[in-house]
Amino acid sequence: MITKFETKSNRVKGLCFHPTRPWILASLHSGVIQLWDYRIRMAIDRFDEHDGPVRGVCFHLTQPLFVSGGDDYKIKVWNYKQRRCLFTLLGHLDYIRTVQFHHEYPWILSASDDQTIRIWNWQSRTCVAVLAGHNHYVMCASFHPKDDLVVSASLDQTVRVWDISGLRRRNISPAGGVDESLRLPQNELFGTTDAVVKYVLEGHDRGVNWAAFHPTIPLIVSGADDRQVKLWRTNETKAWEVDTLRGHFNNVSCAIFHPRQEYIISNSEDKTIRVWDMGKRSGVQTFRRDHDRFWILCAHPEQNVFAAGHDSGLIVFKLERERPAHTTQGNILYYIKDRYLRAYDFNTYHDSPIIAIRKPTTLGNTIRSISYNPAEKYAIICSDSDGGTYELYTIPKDPKSNENVESKRGLGTHGIFIARGKFAVLVDKQIYIKNLKNEVTKRITLSDACDAIFPAQTGCLLLKCDDKIISYDVQQRKILAEIIVPNVRYVAWSTHDKGGMVALIAKEGIIIATKKLEQLCTIQETVRIKSGSWEEHGVFIYNTLNHIKYCLPNGDKGIIRTLDVPIYLSAVKGNNSFSLDRESKIRKIVVNNTEYVFKLALVQRNYPEVLKMVNESNLIGQSIISYLQQKGFPEVALHFVKDPAARFNLGLECGNIEVGLAAAKELDQSDCWNKLAVEALRQGNHQVVEFAYQKTKNFERLSFLYLITGNIEKLRRMLKIAEMRNDVMGRFHNALYLGDIIERIKALEEGGQTLLAYITAKTHDLNEIAETLLPKLNIEAPEIISNGHLLNPPIPIMRLHEINWPLLNVSKGYFDGAKTESKKFVHNTTEEEIEQSNSLAWQNEDIELPDIKQPEIIGVDENLEVEESNTENGWENDDLGDLPGLETNTITKTDNMFVPPNPGTSPAQNWLRNSRLPADHIAAGAFDVAMQLLRQQIGVVNFTPLKPLFMNIFIGSRVALPALPLVPSLVSYLQRPVTETTKNLPTISISLQHLIEQLKNGYKITTAGKFGEALSIFVNILQSIPLLVVESRKEVAEVKELIGICREYTIGLRMELYRKEAQTANSENPARLTELAAYFTHCNMQPIHVMLSLRAAMNAAFKIKNFITAASFSRRLLELNPKPDIATQARKLIQYAEQNSKDACKLNYDERNPFEICAISYTPIYKGSPVVKCPFCGSGYHPNHKGQPCPVCQLSIIGAEATGLQIMN
Repeated sequence: MITKFETKSNRVKGLCFHPTRPWILASLHSGVIQLWDYRIRMAIDRFDEHDGPVRGVCFHLTQPLFVSGGDDYKIKVWNYKQRRCLFTLLGHLDYIRTVQFHHEYPWILSASDDQTIRIWNWQSRTCVAVLAGHNHYVMCASFHPKDDLVVSASLDQTVRVWDISGLRRRNISPAGGVDESLRLPQNELFGTTDAVVKYVLEGHDRGVNWAAFHPTIPLIVSGADDRQVKLWRTNETKAWEVDTLRGHFNNVSCAIFHPRQEYIISNSEDKTIRVWDMGKRSGVQTFRRDHDRFWILCAHPEQNVFAAGHDSGLIVFKLERERPAHTTQGNILYYIKDRYLRAYDFNTYHDSPIIAIRKPTTLGNTIRSISYNPAEKYAIICSDSDGGTYELYTIPKDPKSNENVESKRGLGTHGIFIARGKFAVLVDKQIYIKNLKNEVTKRITLSDACDAIFPAQTGCLLLKCDDKIISYDVQQRKILAEIIVPNVRYVAWSTHDKGGMVALIAKEGIIIATKKLEQLCTIQETVRIKSGSWEEHGVFIYNTLNHIKYCLPNGDKGIIRTLDVPIYLSAVKGNNSFSLDRESKIRKIVVNNTEYVFKLALVQRNYPEVLKMVNESNLIGQSIISYLQQKGFPEVALHFVKDPAARFNLGLECGNIEVGLAAAKELDQSDCWNKLAVEALRQGNHQVVEFAYQKTKNFERLSFLYLITGNIEKLRRMLKIAEMRNDVMGRFHNALYLGDIIERIKALEEGGQTLLAYITAKTHDLNEIAETLLPKLNIEAPEIISNGHLLNPPIPIMRLHEINWPLLNVSKGYFDGAKTESKKFVHNTTEEEIEQSNSLAWQNEDIELPDIKQPEIIGVDENLEVEESNTENGWENDDLGDLPGLETNTITKTDNMFVPPNPGTSPAQNWLRNSRLPADHIAAGAFDVAMQLLRQQIGVVNFTPLKPLFMNIFIGSRVALPALPLVPSLVSYLQRPVTETTKNLPTISISLQHLIEQLKNGYKITTAGKFGEALSIFVNILQSIPLLVVESRKEVAEVKELIGICREYTIGLRMELYRKEAQTANSENPARLTELAAYFTHCNMQPIHVMLSLRAAMNAAFKIKNFITAASFSRRLLELNPKPDIATQARKLIQYAEQNSKDACKLNYDERNPFEICAISYTPIYKGSPVVKCPFCGSGYHPNHKGQPCPVCQLSIIGAEATGLQIMN
């Protein structure tokens, strides 16, 4: 007997299984009815409205109902969903022994000590029949599963069979419905023909306690106080005793038939449950409890599960194992079915028998395991016969041959092949090593008793000793490793990595470990784990009674699908899982492996596979989103989420301000704007902070933001807004931030604080205003402190309100980078930016074309539209002051005083020792060494532009923490995360990501035509690059690309600014100005900027009547797909040039010959001509400029020898 579930309670007198759910009802002698889930071993509910013991309970087959009967003479019908009693049936005059629902009709059958059996209609709540005839207590009564029969057992030593077909005919209408007469009470107690006695079975010597029908055969089993179990047979006319089963030593309480096999199960007050073979008429199994008498038995209607109630609770059990013995070798499944060892190929789905075997026929002697030797074609089959035996079979080469296969038998509970010609057998907790002739070659006795053995690597075994699993080397007789795992039942080795991991499967848990038994993770379940198998990716797939689940090596688990019937997994191949059911049938179940393959790729950081699955798979679901958030991949979850609220939260979690801003605009809720402002301020993105404060109208915080960013202009606007809102405090604060004394005095006066206004005016020596306020005071004028300090705000040294602070570098993940890899330095110009571009700065004015003497072209306007714009002023950069001097204090050793030990190596000294990068030396304070390195690497001679950058890096690598009074501050050094390549190196305040953001800002300003401001941005980026520190060669390539972009824009913008100045001062002839415009179009810029430069060059060439050159610019412009009106203008110019094909002026410009532009003379250096380069930015110059400072980067000497820029250790 295999115990599945056990409870401790008062005496159990009634039991019933639910037909579909894993539930069992137990009625107790204490009057309580308990509802248990025997699968998860948990009490679901209890019902206690009966007075006294409850002896019978029964579930309805289809409705959420159950019925109970007790010693209070009451029959109660309950709804377990509503958890209450629906109604009570009264009529019995003594204890009610059993109750039962009819399988088809709305009837309840009850047996009572009042010597009657009653049939009730639970719908009309009336008694429809009384079966009288017994002359002692009726101990039980039950309906036949199919026929209109009732069997009852009584202490009058008889078993009666009742025919109730008349009751069915009288109460069921021809249409199949219930007749109205069913609702009328039956007043006749005797003489009714609705239920008649068909047979009276006499043969027991004492009172009969139980009688039951066989589910399919006309047999009846009964148990009585004469300690006998009798088997009866019936036909249409008579009934007779078939046999008597003797073996119990006390009263037989209950006896039932096995629903599917030819067995009878009985229990008794002799504390035993006995199983009888109906064919042999003999007992085959006996299960005994030491202190508890058994009272009731129950069989599940669909499964091979039984329950028995005893003095101290109940047990749910099986008679034998239902797990089919099987093993998997490669792509072949070996299993036993119908006395054959069979092989199933997972690739071809071919199933064939291999050999016939001797299969145990006795109950309980089932085959437990199979071990297969593919090299020598041998199989070991272990069974429970005779306390544990094995048989060694030789597999024929041709399974279709009719060769007689002989087997070698031996004692042993487990048999496993450990090598090509050896196998191990466990006998009496000792291990015997045998050869293929079944001869013992070695005997191993362990200090710990071994309970089971499992397969391991070649020459090794896994031993189960108490609560430990031991890896044991058989050849060396040595314990290799051990792990504490209680109650291990099965072991599964991974196949994808040559057995690198093992799953130790217990009843309700799984431990994943390495082959050295190092624990990786533990999985706990509330229900029993049936089986498991590794799949090709290294994920362990296992199943419980009702689910197939997965487990990753890191412990993450999930449900793949539900199951209708219990199965035993044998292999998982792709999207197919192969398993055996309890009838040994092969089941191929399709599983969706997308979820666990995706999670495994995340765990293994296989980001290309993750990105591929994100793009191709449908993984949308709350569970996968929660998993990604939990594992720290919110940026991946953003790809699945469409809901704005979810995208907002994920965006803030992964630091993606752009996504958060877009979602906040959709939601437009104050709470979202507040959260966005907090995160943006944390990252230093004060432009988004400003926008969020504006949306929430948080004027106080807006004012303070403008103060700390040095935006004096907008701070004055906030002062006006506060005045318009009549916000006195806001007005005073803004005036205080601005240092506007007059406005502060006005705010105090208008706010009713005349005295404070007077004190403020007097303190700031505004005597005239103070004199006007004096008459308004109701008190005598106070004395003003002569040594008071004036409250004036600090003057902003560096105003950074145009760009964001480089305070926090929120690095983008692999997935964001993969999406935008090819567009890192590309600026997506919006239509709004194009409309707002400074047309006058780009000189895209009208071209007055003469009339074209040719047929009118449809779709071409004669009037060319002109974009109007206003010029913008540039912005200024103020220099910081001189670098402060650095002093070093030394301690002089003397003979007459205590000398403290020398301090250890400071982090700054470690930085100098561990790096050769200029930025790290600057952070350490070694400015001179950093300058030497920059001179050697890129030929820097002008360090003045680098001075503020040096100071920023030096200050940004340290934090001063306040200490005790009169004690100097504690300086803490900020270091980069320690990796294999970076050890004890400083944090650098300049980052590549920040420079890229500056680059994009430069793009926008260039589009707006603010060439002076844009030029300053590009030069600042170039000057910051030598002080960068990057961690990968990929980033080094990005920096080189960034240098090229900034060089092209710097040369082009300097040349365009020179052209505009010359045009204004008339210092150059028109042909030269046209040349400069033409050269500008060959700078490698963004498409929108090339388009704007082509329009300017087209206009300049047309004005000097170089129509051929203007037409070439127009054709290049059309290749960039401009707006329709611009395209129309270009096409008209081409048409005009075709009619007037000439150039009035000769230009030093050949568009067909590749060239680069000299950044000093602004003349072309054609391919093949001599050229000298700047060692840092790579700008080209004519040889006569060698030795001059580079005007592009403003750092290096043209043509100087240098080793090259180094920004990675």
